[in-house]
Amino acid sequence: MKGRKWVISKRFEGAPKDGDLTLVEFELPDLKDGEVLLEAVCLTVDPYMRPYSRSLNIGDKMIGQQVARVVSSKSKDYSVGDHVLSYDGWTSHAITNAKMRKVQFPDNLPLSLALGVLGMTGMTAYNGLIDICNPKAGETVIVSGAAGAVGSVVGQIAKNLGCRVIGFAGSDAKLKYLKELGFDEAINYKKITDLDATIKSVAPKGVDVYFDNVGGEFSTTVIENMNNFGRVSACGAISQYNTVEQVKVPSIMGTVVSKRLKIQGFIVADFGQEKNEAAIKQNIEWIKQGKLKYREHVTKGFENMYKAFQELFTGANTGKAIVNV
Repeated sequence: MKGRKWVISKRFEGAPKDGDLTLVEFELPDLKDGEVLLEAVCLTVDPYMRPYSRSLNIGDKMIGQQVARVVSSKSKDYSVGDHVLSYDGWTSHAITNAKMRKVQFPDNLPLSLALGVLGMTGMTAYNGLIDICNPKAGETVIVSGAAGAVGSVVGQIAKNLGCRVIGFAGSDAKLKYLKELGFDEAINYKKITDLDATIKSVAPKGVDVYFDNVGGEFSTTVIENMNNFGRVSACGAISQYNTVEQVKVPSIMGTVVSKRLKIQGFIVADFGQEKNEAAIKQNIEWIKQGKLKYREHVTKGFENMYKAFQELFTGANTGKAIVNV
């Protein structure tokens, strides 16, 4: 039996380009005792894959998660037809003996949510905001990349906690989406000429919490407008992932010291299984209550994985980017 996978054929330089990844066929071996054969159902593409791919060698399979179906099993733990969350990367089929989480949601929620609001995305948003920033009712929260997979969830959680939420995104269509989600202010950063003045106008009392998905000069300006003892959750730096030359921005350390700011970077594994499972449980409850909405930007076809990945860096997607096989 043959499978297909996307492999690194050239190191990324700048934005991901055609030819940097190649779709190839490979032969699957026979199953051994304890193993299962997986067939991908849906896969995720995420901005973090761009910097993390630096650790891969030419010819290596691209990293990532997928929801897969067990199509053959010699394992006592998994039966044919089970759906699991797999870390086998950009592949149509995989053979594994790894321990995997079975994907089973209440109320017929889509399996793909295991890659989004009920998976790594939801854990990142919930714990990145609550565990690191501890937002309090009445505080002002700014979210950059607010219409993306993580940012759109962060903003809703902050609203559920009673905060005033300001979201920045890159198109008027995305602003409309943010207002539908309940953001108090939604601003198209591409249309403003003075970010500092804009922040002062929409947050006249200052910023208490900043959830950063973009990095760069944008984040420097937000941080300069934070209140004493403000908290910053540094989740991503998508504005810098494709830069070839080192980006130079004004130093913020004087502000960090004088305002006693807390700035913390993180990855979702930092929070541990207990906190991450609690995040998913709470997100399910908010979905049931209509307090947490989600949107998926769906690309059809495994052969279009790389196209979906490239679109992450052009602003084409709103919400969670998913590829259905």
